[in-house]
Amino acid sequence: MSEKVIEISGVNPLELYGVNESKLGVIRGYFPKLKLIARGDILKAIGDDDEISHFEQKIALLIEHLTKYKQLTENNIERLMGELESEGNSKTMKHDADTLVYGNGGLIVKARTANQRKLVSDCYENDMCFAIGPAGTGKTYTAVALAVRALKNKEVKRIILTRPAVESGENLGFLPGDLKEKLDPYMQPLYDGLRDMIPAEKLAEMLEAGIIQIAPLAFMRGRTLDKSFVILDEAQNATESQFKMFLTRMGKSAKFIITGDPSQIDLPKRQPSGLVQALTVLKDVKGIAMITFDENDVIRHKLVKAIIGAYKKVEE
Repeated sequence: MSEKVIEISGVNPLELYGVNESKLGVIRGYFPKLKLIARGDILKAIGDDDEISHFEQKIALLIEHLTKYKQLTENNIERLMGELESEGNSKTMKHDADTLVYGNGGLIVKARTANQRKLVSDCYENDMCFAIGPAGTGKTYTAVALAVRALKNKEVKRIILTRPAVESGENLGFLPGDLKEKLDPYMQPLYDGLRDMIPAEKLAEMLEAGIIQIAPLAFMRGRTLDKSFVILDEAQNATESQFKMFLTRMGKSAKFIITGDPSQIDLPKRQPSGLVQALTVLKDVKGIAMITFDENDVIRHKLVKAIIGAYKKVEE
């Protein structure tokens, strides 16, 4: 265990740390193994030598940016935190916050919050994971990144992404086109993640060849999913019978991630959610991990975090 004192010079420390250390909190998320203590223009880092060295490089980048552009946003921090990764300055990821996938246009996809990192870690240790929590916490995006990583590493032969075709206020029957054209907009969040991580031409080839499949949950009936990475998204809208059907599709050498938000159920009244039942029935089953996300994991606009917190207070 080592200790390093870094003097913040040439910039206002408040601009670097943020109000109530909000920006420093983002920075801490990238260095979970370090203890960071800020006292005015002195920033103390406690931890392993390699981690401290990596941290010093990142802080230098942030100060350089702040000096040049006179501002430092949380988006700037996220971008700058990824700049040295391709040069081999970070350790290979196993159970911590490191790169999951190198996406399109230099995008670096990595777990950015404590619960995203827990999902990554638990996925290595368990063949089935539940990621539960509100929108904007990166549950589905992190799950898709893990699936793409597994496919690229040849750990699985295909990716299957599915959602229950339950309308959330809109009626699919009134949309134009055939079944695929009706469902494609509904599956858009899954396509969005894939388009960030796989070149468009390659993605089209994989979809055509069935290496990546996106389909409504009802289409899973009767299948056995071997050597597949399967993600069930919006799982709160699966009925109890659909949920049991889905879980029993699991074949050999398969990974399942189930994401959902029990507070956003769009099923008809008196129709119980299969997700809610499963969280109780399966909570003590060995080999199944359950991760609960909250407003602290929100990585969208800062207002989203405030909105989720406000609704949570009302519900409580």
